[in-house]
Amino acid sequence: MITLPRLPAAVVFDMDGLIFDTERLWMAAMVETLAMHGHDMEPDFYLTVVGTPWVSIREGLLERFGPDLPADEIGPAWTERFVSLCRERLALKTGVVELLDELDALGIPAAVATSSPKALAHEHFDGAGLTERFQCILAPGDYERGKPDPAPYLAAARRLGVDPHDCLALEDSRNGVRSAAAAGMMTVMVPDLLGPTPEIDALCQAIAADLHEVRKGLVALAA
Repeated sequence: MITLPRLPAAVVFDMDGLIFDTERLWMAAMVETLAMHGHDMEPDFYLTVVGTPWVSIREGLLERFGPDLPADEIGPAWTERFVSLCRERLALKTGVVELLDELDALGIPAAVATSSPKALAHEHFDGAGLTERFQCILAPGDYERGKPDPAPYLAAARRLGVDPHDCLALEDSRNGVRSAAAAGMMTVMVPDLLGPTPEIDALCQAIAADLHEVRKGLVALAA
């Protein structure tokens, strides 16, 4: 069970790898897309860009595969393949619905701050019937700079009308943790593809095995 210094006034969720089990689908889609352009991608490369916006991923691709890579073709093709994979096998991460139910019971509002395109995020949430469970869903275009910059989490706090220091941020990626911690939020990491480093551990209030553990921690605080 996690421990926090105080009960949060709001909770801000990441999306990919935290709410939806999408990171493995993103990686599979990138492997397939790059293979179509004659390149083999090692999983280790994808792990370096987890939790970052497309502009950062694009830079990483060009650095890894060279300036002749048609990155502006690969981006849309990658997303298209990802969407196709999601329609086949998108799944919720364990504990999502139970945590949202607990937040409702405690009267704690929730928001999402994601690096994924807005239309794609809404397709995921609408398909899962979860859109109305959040006060707002922020995506690129709703903030100036992507993770690891604090802008996504600061924007979410403004939308919620809550001081960032009174918010709990839930993240699965290292760049997401950096973003939330820089915004001044209580930050809990629920690792997906990558675990914490000593740096990341120092930025977190806790490392949780899953969202059930987060829920239990909030219940204990509210008791």
